[in-house]
Amino acid sequence: MDDGRLKRHETGFLQAALMPSADELRAYYAERYYQTGQGNYRKTYPQAERDYFDLKIAQKAFLLDRLRGGAGSGSFLDVGCGEGFALAWFKRHGWQVEGLDHSSAGIEAMHPDLLPHMRTGDLFALLDEKVSEGQHYDAVWLTHVLEHVRDPLGLFARLRGLVKQDGVLIVTVPNDGSTYQEMLLEEKFISRRFWIALPDHLAYFDGESLQRVAAETGWACREMVSDFPIDFFLLHEGSNYVEDSTKGPAAHRARIAMELFLGKQGHAVANEFYAALARVGLGRSLTCFMTPEPRGDS
Repeated sequence: MDDGRLKRHETGFLQAALMPSADELRAYYAERYYQTGQGNYRKTYPQAERDYFDLKIAQKAFLLDRLRGGAGSGSFLDVGCGEGFALAWFKRHGWQVEGLDHSSAGIEAMHPDLLPHMRTGDLFALLDEKVSEGQHYDAVWLTHVLEHVRDPLGLFARLRGLVKQDGVLIVTVPNDGSTYQEMLLEEKFISRRFWIALPDHLAYFDGESLQRVAAETGWACREMVSDFPIDFFLLHEGSNYVEDSTKGPAAHRARIAMELFLGKQGHAVANEFYAALARVGLGRSLTCFMTPEPRGDS
């Protein structure tokens, strides 16, 4: 891909050609990202959207439970817990939950009762503290965090020390830099690579590069699913929200309606559908369920 804003890492993912410093990122997330609305968070959500959030978490929890052999609840760490929807869902279902984030603004707005269950600060430093404390978890949740960090491989390596040998790491990233997106640009359905979002997103993954990064850092990708491919709307000028941003809210509402419809088919069927989409590189996001590979010295 010919775009001077990005360069390709040796494992295949794309990353910012000019990387901000750790101090610059720390200030950005602590002082601006949540508080100024730079992220996708809102002050309130309609009930359908809350139902959609819970559905997507439940679908992933279904796969998590299957990978753990139906072990039930356990210890849960949400790295980059945002507004706390995953923390709240897992807590309701009997898990012992903890969250980490740069800022508590999202939790304060949506789930203030979960503030005692979270720590704020630099994510890498917080993870190092947990490793030094000898803490281990049955499930670690990393949703829309990996694309924000300067060192994705370093983050995976740290998490390797926190997930139990029979535990699961659940990683969700935007499906960006995909062949479908490049087709949209080549065929002039879109006029720009809308998905490049610097400095918010510093790394960009497709399914292949995400699995390669996992393998490089001691993980095996056991399952991969995507979600509803909202980018389908870009093929039609009547719903192309990139070229006409006023069409975005309607596309988002349609996505939620379709996700809720698919959810009524049951978690097993819905996940089969999303796994098929992931195999052909479609879906707005990708979720990989990873388990630790045995260490060489074990």
